[in-house]
Amino acid sequence: GQLPTWLQGILLRNGPGMHTIGDTKYNHWFDGLALLHSFTFKNGEVYYRRKYLRSDTYNCNIEANRIVVSEFGTMAYPDPCKNIFAKAFSYLSHTIPEFTDNCLINIMKTGDDFYATSETNFIRKINPQTLETLEKVDYSKYVAVNVATAHPHYDSAGNTLNMGTSIVDKGKTKYILFKIPPSVPEKEKKKSCFKHLEVVCSIPSRSLLHPSYYHSFGITENYIIFIEQPFKLDIVKMATAYIRGVNWASCLAFHKDDKTWFHFVDKKTKKEVSTKFYTDAMVLFHHINAYEEDGHIIFDVIAYADNSLYNMFYLKSLSKDFEENNKLTSVPTCKRFVVPLQYDKDAEVGSNLVTIPSTATAVKEKDGSIYCQPEILCEGLELPRINYDYNGKKYKYVFATKVQWSPVPTKVAKFNVQTKEMLHWEEDHCWPSEPIFVPSPDAKEEDDGIVLTCVVMTNPKEAPFLLVLDAKTFKELGRATVNVEMHLDLHGMFIPEKDLKTETE
Repeated sequence: GQLPTWLQGILLRNGPGMHTIGDTKYNHWFDGLALLHSFTFKNGEVYYRRKYLRSDTYNCNIEANRIVVSEFGTMAYPDPCKNIFAKAFSYLSHTIPEFTDNCLINIMKTGDDFYATSETNFIRKINPQTLETLEKVDYSKYVAVNVATAHPHYDSAGNTLNMGTSIVDKGKTKYILFKIPPSVPEKEKKKSCFKHLEVVCSIPSRSLLHPSYYHSFGITENYIIFIEQPFKLDIVKMATAYIRGVNWASCLAFHKDDKTWFHFVDKKTKKEVSTKFYTDAMVLFHHINAYEEDGHIIFDVIAYADNSLYNMFYLKSLSKDFEENNKLTSVPTCKRFVVPLQYDKDAEVGSNLVTIPSTATAVKEKDGSIYCQPEILCEGLELPRINYDYNGKKYKYVFATKVQWSPVPTKVAKFNVQTKEMLHWEEDHCWPSEPIFVPSPDAKEEDDGIVLTCVVMTNPKEAPFLLVLDAKTFKELGRATVNVEMHLDLHGMFIPEKDLKTETE
């Protein structure tokens, strides 16, 4: 096929790449050592490159030829032949664990720099052109967080916004929203942007010892949306996990009888909206988009009825009969919540406060809290992406992978949230990754551009490829086949040529 002539830049993606080190094996697919790979588009040609992230974790494991750094689903233990004192000390030192810097989930941009990210307090700077691993940044040196999301947001001023959970700060467990500026003042040229990191606000956790797990958050023009779900981390269990010989993942539990709470923070006042909004128990990983309309906040998320998704990716489940044996007990559902921020304070108890056309409801309860029920947009979408120029604004299109009852995607989809129409690309025995939308330079409409996805074949003897689709019609424009065993990755970003520093800089 043909690539559009304007497509110049790098598609950079991240995911777990190595699951066996020496005689040791990770328990979980999400624990594997980070493998970066990139497709560089230059004058109608595509160049492929990949490299393991040379994290401290990677270096320690490779040097020891065994897993020596714990990951979320795999606890690593010291060499059994070490003496008893060294062993006892290492047990004690794990109460607040030193987390891994195996940043395997996503890529984040801060100013002119790019970082590999996961959900710990560490991120690793990388060179997007050579995939070299550069310095390690510890968020906790600049803001009191122990974990942070791998899905930041970017505002029109170029700031990076992210959220993290603070567990150790004087027994007050809270969620912290922070902002990293794109550059530093002239006179401080040597300093990093992180030195100027600013805490936007903090939201106290409803439970001191059971903070909510979250993978992403939402943003509109004036608000930050944080969902406190009843999928929670047990801090006491986590502190004793090492001693008890279990992994940290076993310290996460879904409380199906609890509520899911919605928090809205006003960006200008940095204060949380005081009304209590909630819905039924659900588990979510990915926010799609959010916007404001006539005094309401509308936000779209992909939600599950339970937490079975994580458990499916234990490597013991990923056997040769994976597709037959692994059926999701809860299918991902694209839910739209409509939350009335401005409503008639004298409205009757039991009345629906949503005043814009929608089947979503927000019902006033006796205690003044508001119970929200979503509109179901569709089922079976995961790894959603949008045209990011429409982030926080009213929008039409979601680009995503389509999963049936199995967690492995078999199609790429384009879904219109307004008309509910869906277009697909699929081919037999293909497993596509998260689709990334790249707008064309003269775009007039939301879907003017292309969609990029990496496709892995079920048969390892068949070569994987990069697929380029026309975002409007969803027809294939071209594909670039790569003769390597490509890994299934998680997330990534497209970096236009203008955002890449030239080597001399």
